[in-house]
Amino acid sequence: MKDYNKIIESVKMKFLRAKEAKLNSPIQIKNYYDVANTIIFQKSGNTKFRFNKKETVVSPGSILFIPGGKIMEITFGEGDANVLSNEEFFKDSQAYLNSENDSEQKEFNINFEYISFEAKVFDSVNFFTSIDIPPFVIDDNQKIKQVAKMIFEETSSEEPGKERLIKVATETLVIEVIRHMIREGRFVEQLATNSSYFKDPRLIDIFSYIKENLNGDLSNKKLAAIANVSEDYVGQYFKMLTGINPQDYIEYQRMEEAVNLLRTTKKSIRSIGQKVGYKDTAYFCRRFKMMFGIPAGKMRRRDSLMNV
Repeated sequence: MKDYNKIIESVKMKFLRAKEAKLNSPIQIKNYYDVANTIIFQKSGNTKFRFNKKETVVSPGSILFIPGGKIMEITFGEGDANVLSNEEFFKDSQAYLNSENDSEQKEFNINFEYISFEAKVFDSVNFFTSIDIPPFVIDDNQKIKQVAKMIFEETSSEEPGKERLIKVATETLVIEVIRHMIREGRFVEQLATNSSYFKDPRLIDIFSYIKENLNGDLSNKKLAAIANVSEDYVGQYFKMLTGINPQDYIEYQRMEEAVNLLRTTKKSIRSIGQKVGYKDTAYFCRRFKMMFGIPAGKMRRRDSLMNV
C-alpha cells in the first residue's frame, strides 16, 4: 500500500478537455493514436476496439480507458463503417462528428462523452504508458462516472473557481482509475514494478535531465555520467527499471513535446524540430509521421481524440 501511495503522490495530473460526440453512421479509425490518456463514456450505441488482435465491445453505460501512446483500431457504432486512417479522420473530423448543438440533426445513433488528461510521473514520464497497459473497459464504476459528471458540468460553468474544481476533479478521476485497477487486480504487477521509479534517485536524475535537455546531448555516455554508472551499463540499467531503452524513451519525450508545441504555439515545423533535438527537419517529419500516423503540420488541427 505504501508503494501505491507513493506512486499516486508522484503523479501530476492535468486536465486537457472534455467533450461530447454524436454520430449518425459508424466510423472506424484503423490506427488511432494519441499521446494523451482518454476516458470514453458510452451513452448510446456501441464502440469496439481491437488491440493486439483482441476485439472488445464497449456497450452503453460502460467506460473505455485508452492509455496515451497506444496504437489501436477503434470503431464507433455498428454495421458498415466508414473506414479511415488516423490522418484521414483528424484531417476533417467535423465531417464525421456532430456536436451536441448541431441544430440540423435531432436524433443520433451513437453518442459518447470523453475526457482527455495527462498523468505524468515527476512531470516527465507518462504514467500509464510507463506501466505498458492496454486499453481496457471499466464496468459499473459509479465513482468514476460521478467525477466525470462534475468535470462536464464545470467545463460549461462560468462560476468562480471553475478551473480549480476541474483540476481537483481530474486528480480524483485518475486516482479512481488507479484504485479500480488495484481493486480488480488488473495490471498490479506492472504497478508494483513501476514503484521502482521511486526507489532509485539516479533514475529520477536521468528523467529530470532528459526533460530539461531535449535539444541537447542525450547520448548514453551523457546519461551514464548523470546517473554515475558506466556507459556500457546505463542502457541495461534504464531498461531494467522502466521496461524501455533510453533512446526510445528520449524519442517519445521529444515527440510528445513536439505535439505540445504544435498545439500551443505558432512556431514553424523546422523550429519545433530543432527545439526538441532534431537538426534535420526532414528526418524529424519522417519520424513524427511514423509515430503518430499524420504529418506534423496536420497535428495543429487536432484536438486530442475529437476536434468538434
